[in-house]
Amino acid sequence: MNCDKNKGLRKNGDHKKHLIGLKGSILFLTIALLSLGCDPSSGDNSMALLAALNSSNGSVDPGEEYSGGYTTNFVSNAFAFDIRAANLRSGGATKFNKGNSFFNITWVSEGSSSPAGLGPTFNTTSCQNCHQGDGRGAPPSSGSLNNVPGILIRLSQNGSNPTTGGPVGLDNYGLQLNHKGLGCNPAVYDSNFDCDSGSITGSNFTPPEGAASVSYGSKAAPNYPSGSTTYPEGTNVTLSEPTYSFTWNPLFGDPTASVNGFNFSPRTAPMIPGLGLLQAIPESTILGWADPSDSDGDGISGKVNMVWNASTSSKVLGRFGWKANEPSLSQQNQGAFLGDMGITSPLFSTDNCTSAQTACITNSAGTASPEISANLVDAVVFYSMLVGVPSRRNITDTDVVAGKALFTSVGCAGCHKPYVQTGFVSGFPEISYQHIKPYTDLLLHDMGPGLADGRPDFDASGQEWRTPPLWGLGLIQTVNGHLKLLHDGRANGIEEAILWHGGEADTARGNFQSLTAAQRQQLITFLESL
Repeated sequence: MNCDKNKGLRKNGDHKKHLIGLKGSILFLTIALLSLGCDPSSGDNSMALLAALNSSNGSVDPGEEYSGGYTTNFVSNAFAFDIRAANLRSGGATKFNKGNSFFNITWVSEGSSSPAGLGPTFNTTSCQNCHQGDGRGAPPSSGSLNNVPGILIRLSQNGSNPTTGGPVGLDNYGLQLNHKGLGCNPAVYDSNFDCDSGSITGSNFTPPEGAASVSYGSKAAPNYPSGSTTYPEGTNVTLSEPTYSFTWNPLFGDPTASVNGFNFSPRTAPMIPGLGLLQAIPESTILGWADPSDSDGDGISGKVNMVWNASTSSKVLGRFGWKANEPSLSQQNQGAFLGDMGITSPLFSTDNCTSAQTACITNSAGTASPEISANLVDAVVFYSMLVGVPSRRNITDTDVVAGKALFTSVGCAGCHKPYVQTGFVSGFPEISYQHIKPYTDLLLHDMGPGLADGRPDFDASGQEWRTPPLWGLGLIQTVNGHLKLLHDGRANGIEEAILWHGGEADTARGNFQSLTAAQRQQLITFLESL
């Protein structure tokens, strides 16, 4: 990535227009923000934000373009998700670029030249493979997931870990299906997952665990309230419904009939921009949004997921992952290094091999753990904390303005919270005290049986999912070339994603369906501006 391009665009970009005619109010806002601990020190961008915060035409909120506060970038091309925070500290580019390089690097097996540590079993060889352009992953249109790194399969048996409260891995496979093993070329696996002899490239050959495939059927979308069609004008929509199948390595057996139970959950890779800002949302704010007993009677009962903090060996509030099953970016990143690439870290220093996988255990002994240093982890966390959020676009367009009002009136904003102020994060002034518009509450919500994976994850039931942030939604097609939405990428676009909403979102979905066709399009146009 060219980390200078955002700087150049900020110098020449659209946001300069906000400087015009607003000098009179800037001094007051500067004083006000400084009193809150803000640091409006990033030149023209800060001045533009201050100006925008003080402007409103009645239909556009102050600072509405700045989805990520001062971190916001004004790039809307294929690099929009891969831009450093616009307010990155002076001298911060070196560490940011270092983290970015480790995010993009291709890892190799132990005993090879640096960077080594891949495997023995794994899903992919680089973070960037799953988060292409720092954007969203997607499933294949059908067939094997083997060579589509943007989606993985979580595994577990029934019950929960008595210490952590988290899911319990399958006896012979653990918590994630690793379809690749060192020394083998997945492209030549035969039906028994024995590698073709010609593909074995080293003595570290490690059998892969198995393979997953997906196919899609059609399912009628729910009817609008009291109606017999999807929409009142008589049109109907069909939804793509995935079915997953597995082929298991005979060395480890078929776990699907185990007396201990078999649960799986397909999950696509989320986008990277704004993750640091989500970590900066005060815990008190998230707890304030929670209403697990629906005491206000609005039909929405968001709850927090209390998950295991491996650093402190304690239960804390979760906020990352499709089920809010990770408490921090540091743990999320180190968990991904191990689960996705088989690379041990200071936090997770034991290779991902079950007792049945003897070759995995043997081959994991080649290099001392952890295979990545605390310094490397720190750089990757710094990078992932400070990827800037892309700005809103077309915010004064009449359809966008109308769609924004409809988003709230039909009930979407009940969970997709538009605005929040971040708190103080030690060592990260860029994301502290920012006025952001993530469109999430980071809470778990029951989304109904249609989206259920049946796999509990700490306090999340098989029907509960974390409200995903919506910033950047309108640029996924530009960055990643697809618009596969929801946790497993089943939804082909925004409309399908809305129509899959159930459970606590039944009312909001029904209200959307009851709109006129023009109004529904306005709401979608608004979402495309995020």
